[in-house]
Amino acid sequence: MFIRLRKRRAQSTLEYAILIGVIVAGLVAMQVYLKRGYQGKIRESADSMGEQFSPGQTTYQYTTSSKTSSSEEVKDGSTKTEIGEQKSERETQEKLGEASKEKWF
Repeated sequence: MFIRLRKRRAQSTLEYAILIGVIVAGLVAMQVYLKRGYQGKIRESADSMGEQFSPGQTTYQYTTSSKTSSSEEVKDGSTKTEIGEQKSERETQEKLGEASKEKWF
């Protein structure tokens, strides 16, 4: 009777060991695909940033225009001012230089 009980326990332990081994093997096999997915997300984030700022090789051109209409009336020592339409626009152009011209000291 004790021999059967020992065989049963050994069989149960062996089954658990095999199950854990299969799970570990599956995780090791999936590691490659998980790394690829993670690297793909990092690459996508880097690509979405676009060209990087370079203080020595970047030029800007700003054009700002403002338009205001107002009227002022002086009557009996008091001044009445009416401000009508106010409009302001700013146009920006930015040009990045070539990365090969960048100098790092």
